[in-house]
Amino acid sequence: MKAIRINQHGDASVLQLADIAIPTPGSGEALVRIKAAGINFADIYQREGRRPTPLPYTPGREGAGIVEAIGEGVTEVKVGDRVAYAEGIGSYAEFNLVKSKLLIPLPADMSFEQGAAFPLQGMTAHYLLHDFFRVKPNDKVLVHAAAGGVGLLLVQWLKHLGARVIGTVSTEEKAKIAREAGADHIILYTSQDFVEEAKRLTDGKGVDFIFDGVGKTTFTKDLEAIKTRGCIILFGSSSGPSELLAPNSLQAKSISICSGSLVNHIASREEILQRASDIFAGVREGWLKLRIDHVFTLEQAAEAQRVLEGRKTIGKIVLKIS
Repeated sequence: MKAIRINQHGDASVLQLADIAIPTPGSGEALVRIKAAGINFADIYQREGRRPTPLPYTPGREGAGIVEAIGEGVTEVKVGDRVAYAEGIGSYAEFNLVKSKLLIPLPADMSFEQGAAFPLQGMTAHYLLHDFFRVKPNDKVLVHAAAGGVGLLLVQWLKHLGARVIGTVSTEEKAKIAREAGADHIILYTSQDFVEEAKRLTDGKGVDFIFDGVGKTTFTKDLEAIKTRGCIILFGSSSGPSELLAPNSLQAKSISICSGSLVNHIASREEILQRASDIFAGVREGWLKLRIDHVFTLEQAAEAQRVLEGRKTIGKIVLKIS
């Protein structure tokens, strides 16, 4: 089968197309014929060595396709099922072995590209909004990278919950998309100070919540933009890891900081299916839209990662495998 392989850590040039053997599913595994794979910053962190992975390996944590074969003891799916998944490493390939408990039945009215676009970012948005502090109607919420994959989903979901949404973006084009998704106010961080704007929009008090998947370039200022007794939710580090913080410094404003990784919030199959079900319901009801910005081929995986790294995307990037 064709697969992208990484033999050493480095820039996108280390992604190489190769022919490797089709694997055989073991106990509790399913072999999925991949139709589409999602591109995520987590793939880039692994490629760079920030999240060490034994070499060589096939990247990609998210995909959608058809079950080709199943291993011993698999009861969650059967051969021929349309499925999607997150946290199943090896998606940049024509076939991938995935733990069957991770597989989500993909509705017939969703394409494989949509199936590769929702699991990681959609379920991330779900746990961020449901597993920490609950956002209430009229809460003032700042979303960094509001036109990104998770950002756009958060904006839409927050508006569905009745929040007042402030989004930060880098360009006027992204500002337009974030507004269309429901953002009430946009901060163009390339020309505006988001702390000053956040305070101006909240009568100097600061925002109730901040959702931050950027990290290094935003976190220190988050501490200024948040209100007293507000909450900052960290879920990524696209600009690099956040600076170290003395925990006692949070006492001055009674700030809460929450942080999570999706893998810890899909610990059971019941949890996975519930999160996916809520996402499917939002899509069917029309208030949640999955925006796919670019579709690349498997051979273009390196270019796909470069586009994501360059912050040139609005929404999701996927690889169309077959």
